[in-house]
Amino acid sequence: MCLVVLGWQQHPEFPLIVAGNRDEFHARPTKQAHWWPDQPDLVGGRDLQAAGTWLALHRNGRFATVTNYRDAAAVSAGFRSRGHLVTEFLQGERSPLDYLNAIEGADYAGFNLLVSDGETLAWLSNRGDGARVLPPGIYGLSNALLDSPWHKVLRSKARLRQLIENNRVNETELLRLVNDRDKAPTSEIESGRLPFVTAHAVSAPFIVLPEYGTRSSSIVIRDAQGSWRFRERCFDAGGETTGDNAFSFRDGRQQ
Repeated sequence: MCLVVLGWQQHPEFPLIVAGNRDEFHARPTKQAHWWPDQPDLVGGRDLQAAGTWLALHRNGRFATVTNYRDAAAVSAGFRSRGHLVTEFLQGERSPLDYLNAIEGADYAGFNLLVSDGETLAWLSNRGDGARVLPPGIYGLSNALLDSPWHKVLRSKARLRQLIENNRVNETELLRLVNDRDKAPTSEIESGRLPFVTAHAVSAPFIVLPEYGTRSSSIVIRDAQGSWRFRERCFDAGGETTGDNAFSFRDGRQQ
């Protein structure tokens, strides 16, 4: 995923609130969110090229999501798939911090990884200073370090904070939050390696481009009783909805 905003222990009814977009090339083969037949305790979308995922949950209440880190370092064919960082946490029993500390960051291209067991939330980037447990707060993540002041991150965090303060946390409002297609002012765009038009387009929380853009939006809500709700909405290259999938579970039982 290329945008994640997250409220951790900020709402009395919903200790974990996640809204995010997965941005990817439209040609990359993907399966919409489902309970995985080969790993039936996991639910999430699946990258059919590398068999990993960008966001998924386990019936036991473990959650993980990963974003790429945008830098100039070449991506080596010898790197492991970053999507497996998600599934390996979900399948294991290590605490979030122990799991992150055991990752060999040099084995992967640049990444950000958020993991939670329902009690602890932790973050690691192999472009950062090491793993850390996150205190209660509202966090934003795109393709730089956690809470980097990108337009889409600042804008989305502010909107999530407003929803929490106004007690309007629900799937509809969160999907509306990540469907924000407003780009940053042109004066703020630094294209660098990207053409200006592309750099301007990807400054929006929701990206619409012919070859690359927002493929899906994901909402995850955990309530204070341990019930989880997961919603995924998928899109085509024009930003039109192509699928809508919803899942819920509690204490390891699908509902």
